[in-house]
Formats: sequence, structure tokens, C-alpha cells
Amino acid sequence: MFDRFLINRVRVENCVLIITIDGPAGAGKSSIAHQVADRLGFDFLDTGAMYRAVTYGALSSDIQMDDADSLSRFAAQIQLRWCDQKILLNGIDVSDKIRTPDVTKAIRFLADIPAVRDQLSQHMRRIADDHDIVTEGRDQGTEVFPNAQCKVFLTATPEERARRRQQQLADAGQTLSVEEILLAQNQRDLEDRMRAVGRLRAASDAVVIQSDGLTPDEVLEKVLATVEVCIERQRSNVSD
Repeated sequence: MFDRFLINRVRVENCVLIITIDGPAGAGKSSIAHQVADRLGFDFLDTGAMYRAVTYGALSSDIQMDDADSLSRFAAQIQLRWCDQKILLNGIDVSDKIRTPDVTKAIRFLADIPAVRDQLSQHMRRIADDHDIVTEGRDQGTEVFPNAQCKVFLTATPEERARRRQQQLADAGQTLSVEEILLAQNQRDLEDRMRAVGRLRAASDAVVIQSDGLTPDEVLEKVLATVEVCIERQRSNVSD
């Protein structure tokens, strides 16, 4: 079914299709979003890279991470571009520089500032303008693209997500117990749910996919089935 759909899919005339995939840390949404974009021939919007780019820029400009006003002004002045899987900050490719431990540790400071999130949401909408895209995060379907035609909330139990993360770390040569990972993950989940703006939650019109017990291929199949229903519904609405 999916080969026919994915190879012969016809774009809905005069409509930009936005697919949002939200969910908690460790749910596998980034990997799935990449695969969905690849199978559909859509652009993939890496929202995490955008937050990392602003964080990198603020650190490089010696802005204090506890200075919310300065961080907000900085976010309002910069130029961000996402092109060919690269993130450009003020015209400079920073795709590799944003993956450092310092950026990873500091990104939460910007993510918790409402004015910064608002600025980045505007950047994301501008980048997505007139493009069929797949985007993933925690608030893409609720805050950034509330009118997206297809919304998925991908989740799994905390224990399942911690086990998956442990395996990822083991594959990379790192050893952590499930208990250690689960403790940090639960704290991050709590912070994400309690955030004043952009908190983690499923959109009221999102399809919730619980991935416990499913292989990655089975999860992808469920997401693609959801997308197919959304696209057919959009096509029907346009023809009416």
C-alpha cells in the first residue's frame, strides 16, 4: 500500500502540507521524522538545530545564559536559514559547531524563555512557508504550526524510552544504567510539561501513537498510514 502511495503521491494542488511529529525525549520522533520526509520527498525541518544555533551564537557572543533580556534581543536580531540539511546563522554554516557539549548544556536556558521561543517559532514558520515539510519537537503541532494538516504525537512509556536510550549509548560505546537514564529522563519530562510556553502535550487533533512493543519499521508504517489519511482528507477538502 505504501509503495503505491509514496511513489505516486500527487501534491494537493495549491496547498502546503505540514506534518508535525511531537513527543517526549526518547520517543524516536527525530528518526521517524527523517524517514517520513525521505519517503514523501518532503523537506525536513530540524527545529532542534535551530535552538542549538541560537544557543551557539549567544555563547559565541559572550551573552550570559541567565540574562533573559539579552538572549531575547539576540534571538530577535539574528538571521536563521535551514537549507539542504544545514543550519546557517547570519549566513554562516554552523551545522557542526552546534553539536558540542557546551551548546547541549546551555540550550535549556533559551528554550525556557517565552520571547525566544516566539522568535524561533516565527523563524520556523518563515522557513516552512510554501514548502511541504515534516517537523518534529515538543510543541510543533500545538504552538508553532497549530493549523498543520497532519499531526502525530509519538510516545512510549518512560521505561521503554530509557531502555532505547541505553541501547543507543551502548552502541556508541557508553555505559549507563537504565535507572540513571530514567532519572534524568523523568526530570526532563517534568520540565518539558511544566514549561510556561511550548510545554509538552499532544495537540487536541493529533493522532497519538504508542510505540511500546513496536519495531522501528512498524512505527514508521503507523505514521505513514496516518499521513496517508491526512493527505486524502486534505485532497477531499480541496475538491469539495
